[in-house]
Amino acid sequence: MTASSPFDDFRALLNSLPDPDENAIRLARKRQSELTKPEGSLGRLEDIALWYAGWRGKEKPLVTRPLVAVFAGNHGVTDENVTPVPRAVTQQMVENFAAGGAAINQICIAYDLGLKIFDLALDYPTMDITKDAAMDMRGAAATMAFGMESIAGGTDLLCLGEMGIGNTTIASAISLALFGGKAEEWTGPGTGSKGDYYRRKIAAVKKAVELHKDHLDDPFEVMRRLGGREIAAMMGAILAARMEKIPVILDGFVVTSAAAILHKINPHALDHCIAGHVSAEPAHRRLLDKIGKNRSLISE
Repeated sequence: MTASSPFDDFRALLNSLPDPDENAIRLARKRQSELTKPEGSLGRLEDIALWYAGWRGKEKPLVTRPLVAVFAGNHGVTDENVTPVPRAVTQQMVENFAAGGAAINQICIAYDLGLKIFDLALDYPTMDITKDAAMDMRGAAATMAFGMESIAGGTDLLCLGEMGIGNTTIASAISLALFGGKAEEWTGPGTGSKGDYYRRKIAAVKKAVELHKDHLDDPFEVMRRLGGREIAAMMGAILAARMEKIPVILDGFVVTSAAAILHKINPHALDHCIAGHVSAEPAHRRLLDKIGKNRSLISE
């Protein structure tokens, strides 16, 4: 008999994911054909509208309760001197979010978006992934469950963001573990990691994946060994949104690395997600290609 795991409930959910409403997509497509505009004149926006209609199950869906959820975590891998930015900046940025002084605050005000900031035990960084697993199994599962609760209160469009000094190192290690290749292909400058910082960052990614290589066949183990609390929480938020048929916008390389873990478990796990942009981080486009987020959202 196989021993139970704290991740078993999440595995079960990932094997019973709801699908979009194909009839709603059909009706929305028919409505588009009747609008007074040339077919395809709105480009990708037309595809996005059909995708959104399918997940909300309505021919003419409206976004009335959009939510931006930002998850913040600290990482022991910064002890490897992979970034010139001190770990304390994570807490400083969270305080800036709370005070309304960050760019995301202004965006949310301008577009009337809800905003939630989640401080994930910033005083207790995860373990240094070059020396140990980032989290124990129960802690990782509990953080994922916490992320699932982030949409409590309701939303009809979820945009995920993150904050965490050192977490592009984490995202690079996750990407390498999931999709292989070379550490250099997955590792970019992040927040100013140039010269010796960049070389140490590549070395840390290589060392971490090598250390944990015997356990990386299971994507949940990739998350707990190489990830961080914000990675686990965002995975939970994406999964909860899928169960509630809430569309999700993925913002940036680190968020995409969390999503990629779910994709590795079930290639259809991210059908309700769209990439908000391609960032300057060199590996972001490569990772989006791996999880199929550069392709059509709607089957013809």
